[in-house]
Amino acid sequence: MQTIILVIHLLVTTAMIGVILIQRSEGGMGLGGGNMGGMMTARGSANFLTHTTAVLAACFLTTSITLAILASHHNKPSAILSLLWESPQTLC
Repeated sequence: MQTIILVIHLLVTTAMIGVILIQRSEGGMGLGGGNMGGMMTARGSANFLTHTTAVLAACFLTTSITLAILASHHNKPSAILSLLWESPQTLC
């Protein structure tokens, strides 16, 4: 189960990176902006990329939280002091 969610998480991450890199820069932080040769001039494509980014971000957040919850359930103490603190009767 955890492996499947991890693969989905990696696919969503890769897709989100790609969609963000495709978007046209607004010229923030002095990076130039520019028109990129008119590659993405249609307003509809910009709205589509914005919505796609939002959906991918929601999927990324969901898979991140799911992986964190699954990882917390498989957490077992490995140090002897942790074992002693949680259940001292098992060492006697």
